[in-house]
Amino acid sequence: MAALGREYPVAARRALAARELERPDDALAALVRLFLLAEDLPAERLDAALPRLGAEGALELGLIEAAPAGEGLLRASIDLRPHASDADAELWVASDLGAHQRPGVLRHDHVLGIGQASLTLAAATIRRPAARALDVGVGCGIQTFHLLAHCEHVTATDLSERALAFTRFNLLLNAEALGLDPLDLGARVRLLRGSLLEPVAGQEFDLVVSNPPFVITPRRAGEDEGERFTYRDGGMAGDTLVASLWRDFATVLAPGGTVQMLANWEIPEAALLDDAAASDPVTGAEVPGWAGRPAAWTPEGVEAWVIQRDVETPEGYAETWLRDASETRDRAASELRYAQYLDDFASRGVGGVGLGLVWLRRTASGAPAGVGRRFETIEHPVAQPLGPTLGESVWRLDAVASAQTELVHAVVPDDVTVETHSRPGDEHPQAILLRQGAGLRRVRLLSTAEAGLVSACDGELPLGSIARAVCALLEASAPGSGPSAEELLASARDLLAQGFLRFLAPGE
Repeated sequence: MAALGREYPVAARRALAARELERPDDALAALVRLFLLAEDLPAERLDAALPRLGAEGALELGLIEAAPAGEGLLRASIDLRPHASDADAELWVASDLGAHQRPGVLRHDHVLGIGQASLTLAAATIRRPAARALDVGVGCGIQTFHLLAHCEHVTATDLSERALAFTRFNLLLNAEALGLDPLDLGARVRLLRGSLLEPVAGQEFDLVVSNPPFVITPRRAGEDEGERFTYRDGGMAGDTLVASLWRDFATVLAPGGTVQMLANWEIPEAALLDDAAASDPVTGAEVPGWAGRPAAWTPEGVEAWVIQRDVETPEGYAETWLRDASETRDRAASELRYAQYLDDFASRGVGGVGLGLVWLRRTASGAPAGVGRRFETIEHPVAQPLGPTLGESVWRLDAVASAQTELVHAVVPDDVTVETHSRPGDEHPQAILLRQGAGLRRVRLLSTAEAGLVSACDGELPLGSIARAVCALLEASAPGSGPSAEELLASARDLLAQGFLRFLAPGE
């Protein structure tokens, strides 16, 4: 299944062949061959695999069609595969067949199925109860299925009529598992056609999720809307679609409401330098160079936490998306399109494209704004699912923002370990690293003072007392070489915020 997810079907075919040696008419193998591998099947085998619906019923529903290869053979007209929701419900999700299942370039109104991006967003979404949720760019409905497990009502929007039709079909197909009344879907779900946030203008939501058509695609003079792949191309130059959506999210958020989405952003060539920095136009604070554009898109009154997970070169980016739509199958057309990608990036001085997770929150009056505006790069593997980690991190940042650090009793989490690095014969380590084994798996280089503070955090003494004691010891051994107690407390606050220390729970 993992190989099939990477669009390599050979391993799946071998597994099915082994199963069919023992059970030649196995129903499960027939359905896998039909819907996941898009192979032709005789009508009689499909009748046996679907004894109540039968081949005739599947034809009537549009799930299958006559195969051009020969009389009596049928093939899938859609992809249909299992998926587990947050409510431990087994779902069946229909979408268009992928590039590895059908020859030729994808249809331009292609409806994407369960892809890695949609799974990434679903795993990263913080699952807190919400009254009203919004899914922008619903596609086949994956995010909506997960939202229904913890939200009272979900509104889903998409520019594609075909996408909305697939979502409606999937909701009806899985109505029992999702706790829906098939005769009254509107009681829990509303489907609206339109671009981005236009269908919900003037409304407010507690949670918004979006896997928008963020792919940066070169625009061509006189191009028709029908030439774009609607599941990925927003029809705007560069990262303009993401920028406009990012800026406008605040208009549909209730106070305290949050957004989680995936996004791409262009990175100017100069911003890719190791020491490049930019400034946040709202706070004036220094941010990493790549974050200059995302920081500028974040309006006042909105907190932002952006985690850049990867950076692609213009060449790598072009290759990824040419393969995605099977445009590489026509060599001449592919090379022309490749050159258009590179010309488009060069026209704006783009040196790379960032991809990452975005969390936004409309600041509520009187509520702590502990997250503030944070931009960080985490390219190494993290613990999955990420949603619980992000939820705990937001809670912790809010708690740190409202706490008096010097009075906090802290302990080191069980997953945090310390590493020391030294050369043979060294009296003292050259580097001390604090490493998280779970969550975001951050690594932090510690000073001697910070290492002393962390080692003393067993919950007995407040951080203020520990900081003063550590600074006094360092001053006694090497006068003037250590930080002040205030500086060490600032480090302790940062260690709490990043999860290298945690608040001592009542009763511990």
